[in-house]
Amino acid sequence: MALLEVSHLVKHYEKPRGTFGALGRRPRQYVKAVDDISFSIEPGEMLALVGESGCGKTTTAETVLRVIEPTSGTVTLNGTDLTALSEAELRPLRRHMQIVYQDPYASLDPRFRVSRTIEEPLAIHGIGGSKRARRQLVSDALTQVELVPTNLFLDRFPHELSGGQRQRVAIATALAVNPELLIADEPVSMLDVSVRAGIMALLSRLCRERGMGILLITHDLGVAAHFTDRVAVMYLGRIVETGSTRAVLSGPQHPYTKALCDVVPRRQTKRNRAQASLLRGEADATGTAATAQGCRFRPRCRYAIDACAEEDPRLRPVEAGDGHETRDGHEAACIRPGLFELAQNVEVGRE
Repeated sequence: MALLEVSHLVKHYEKPRGTFGALGRRPRQYVKAVDDISFSIEPGEMLALVGESGCGKTTTAETVLRVIEPTSGTVTLNGTDLTALSEAELRPLRRHMQIVYQDPYASLDPRFRVSRTIEEPLAIHGIGGSKRARRQLVSDALTQVELVPTNLFLDRFPHELSGGQRQRVAIATALAVNPELLIADEPVSMLDVSVRAGIMALLSRLCRERGMGILLITHDLGVAAHFTDRVAVMYLGRIVETGSTRAVLSGPQHPYTKALCDVVPRRQTKRNRAQASLLRGEADATGTAATAQGCRFRPRCRYAIDACAEEDPRLRPVEAGDGHETRDGHEAACIRPGLFELAQNVEVGRE
């Protein structure tokens, strides 16, 4: 049984109509921040949710945790449907699912010392019978995130720590209650490059050793390639491609995934310069494109065909090279997956 099972999750926000719109009875319009997505995470697995800013990644994370209430769909943690629970019934389960935000300086209370920051969730959930026992649990959490010797960090304030140390404290705070699911929302994007690998290696080690499932939200495909097991690519509230990290990043089948892969720095050759697929325009995060007929990526797709204006494709299995078998778990929401490969071969042949 999967640790986390998200099925047909939807989160829509109503656009304000204004006074004249309400009086004129204009039809209600909605921003489709999360539009019918499904995915799962196994124990000990790290899934990367990647995409541009504004595509709905953080909204997905907060809706999974029910920090934001979903419009529809189900979220199941260890067989328990979280969307069917009241707030009182959900409270004891919150210790099993924690989140680490992008900016550790904003997520940590500047008035709290490190010891009090980590001890607070322990007190809320009644973990550790005495203050001394909680102090030991705080020390253990700091040891897990490699902030040792712990006595050098317990009495510090956030402003007395480096960016990497603050993020480790944020991770330690989440780990202190022994969660089964950890959501890491861009955990390294605000850190120096030299610190990023250490934080990601820490999360990867905790995932393996503790059997903890991790949903990693990132726009960095380099991070996803090195540390995650599976990838889900999101565009305007919809997952457009998913599968194992190796399958998706080595053989992208959706033009949007291809464009994201092309902007990852690499040694350039004549061939990959010709094959580069840079995006044009901007994603319409207000929801206009998402409500239009046809594929939502069509306005920015250089490989769009006439059928793309009629059909809004759903995820479907990607066929292997022989056209009969399918790649295990690899799915793409494209009318003709890999169509850009044919177009690129023609372009390269003209060079």
